[in-house]
Amino acid sequence: MHRRTYLRAAAGLGIVAAAGCLGEDGPTALDAPDDQQADPADLAYPAYGQELPDATLPSPIHDRDVNTREFVGERHTLLTFLFTRCHEVCPALTANLAQVQTHAAEDDYSDDVALVPVTFDPVYDTEDVLREFTEARGADPTAENWQFLRPESDERAEEVIGETFGVPFQQTDAYTPDEGDTHEMEFNHQSLTLLVNVDGYVERAYAGGAPQPDVVLDDLTAVRNHFE
Repeated sequence: MHRRTYLRAAAGLGIVAAAGCLGEDGPTALDAPDDQQADPADLAYPAYGQELPDATLPSPIHDRDVNTREFVGERHTLLTFLFTRCHEVCPALTANLAQVQTHAAEDDYSDDVALVPVTFDPVYDTEDVLREFTEARGADPTAENWQFLRPESDERAEEVIGETFGVPFQQTDAYTPDEGDTHEMEFNHQSLTLLVNVDGYVERAYAGGAPQPDVVLDDLTAVRNHFE
């Protein structure tokens, strides 16, 4: 049985990030976010102070499988969930990760962070599409710290993203599995980016839109400094 209840109701798409309070002796570097509005245990997705869920998906650009917890003990991790034909929040979600990759290269901590976007449109989002989408956002898809995960099927996407991670998404009537960009919204979905520390605990769950890039960098820097 999955650790969380998968919320598909439309109201679930508008849930904002929330958090609990663990104190200085807890597993997190950051304090609970000021805008917490619910206990993390009441949310469908992993939230502040909770462990990152375990799932294994293909990383086609690197031609290997990646477990979402394989970087625990080695790197801090940023994960987000998207589809490449999205014209709203998804490009910004990816650009945030790309900015972190650039900053990490400039400040010499590329080996300390993993950047893991995950598509929930595996039929359209082939390896070539993921590569082009990543490069268009300013990231290097071939770098070891960039692992773009692609579920094997729609069913596997639902199992991992919808159920294990509690991120609701649903195809709209505009969805076409293999046509090019139709400039329609093929999915309704919740936006979520997770900042996970090297010990595998969620420091921030940025939900309800793309977080400001400087906020992500500031939070990541604080987490890195804490664990140095």
